[in-house]
Amino acid sequence: MGHPYRIREIAAQACLSEATVDRVLNRRGGVRDSTVQEVRQAIADLDRQKSQVRLAGRTFLIDIVMEAPRRFSSAVRKALEAELPSLRPAVIRSRFHFRETCTTQELVATLDRIAARGSQGVVLKAPDRPEVTAAVARLVRRGIPVVTLVTDLPTSRRLSYVGIDNRAAGATAAYLIGQWLGDRPGNVLITLSSGSFRGEEEREMGFRSAMRQTQPQRALVDITESGGLDDRLRELALEALRGDPGIVAVYSIGGGNLATADAFETLGRPCAVFIAHDLDDDNLRLLRDRRVSAVLHHDLGQDMRRVCHVIMQAQGALPGPVVSWPAGIQVVTPFNVPGPAPHD
Repeated sequence: MGHPYRIREIAAQACLSEATVDRVLNRRGGVRDSTVQEVRQAIADLDRQKSQVRLAGRTFLIDIVMEAPRRFSSAVRKALEAELPSLRPAVIRSRFHFRETCTTQELVATLDRIAARGSQGVVLKAPDRPEVTAAVARLVRRGIPVVTLVTDLPTSRRLSYVGIDNRAAGATAAYLIGQWLGDRPGNVLITLSSGSFRGEEEREMGFRSAMRQTQPQRALVDITESGGLDDRLRELALEALRGDPGIVAVYSIGGGNLATADAFETLGRPCAVFIAHDLDDDNLRLLRDRRVSAVLHHDLGQDMRRVCHVIMQAQGALPGPVVSWPAGIQVVTPFNVPGPAPHD
């Protein structure tokens, strides 16, 4: 029962005599099991209170760097701001570096500016490219911990990954499409924003693997490098649908779902099953309008809380080992949307 506390402190916390606490700590016997548990609980309480003392008055300045469509970066900002009260007494100040599209050189320049200026942590959603991995190494050499969000950089020196289990999410999408289509013939459209994002690649691998096992008769039609942006994706979706009249379902890995749904409707084509990711404003509207069948969701608020905890651990303000946090997958339909009930 290791601890850094004086017997007097533990006795006061447990409402026991110092002699009793001394017997428990030195295993001299003569005390009830319930008393031993009271001493253990007192030490655990002191550990938590010590953490709160370390956090009191502390301000952590973090940088959030993301290449993502505005709908997703806005959801991340909203999720972080909603979690800030739960992080008290610590104060989190955030600098946001959001771009819908950027070159690798622009992204690396942003990370290098943060390294030169200083930060207590970087939260990063970026493509898995050697130049980005090298920039992460430079941040770490400056003593700045890096946490990857939603899409990982597994060969980099990042401290932790926080986000969905992307391979399992892809397999879940394949399962849902198979259950809903049943024996109905037809092919599946897969839309990605970019093959450079490790998270999207893992979703695609999980999806393809499960489809090969359960629905090998279905052709998979790819759209990639759309950036998840509606204007570009609408053109690509129209082209894909005109080229394959057998497409009856969609697995949207990288977003831009308004554009994809519009493409089906423009051509007067039914979409029997449409699986998307993330409960952003666009997907909520599509789900409630029954234009999307289900959204594979993970709690961004929980993600942002874990990100902040990891950074505070790295700064020595919270105890415990730093680990990666694969988030659970929630299948959201029009009937279980979090928050207010959807309209009929």
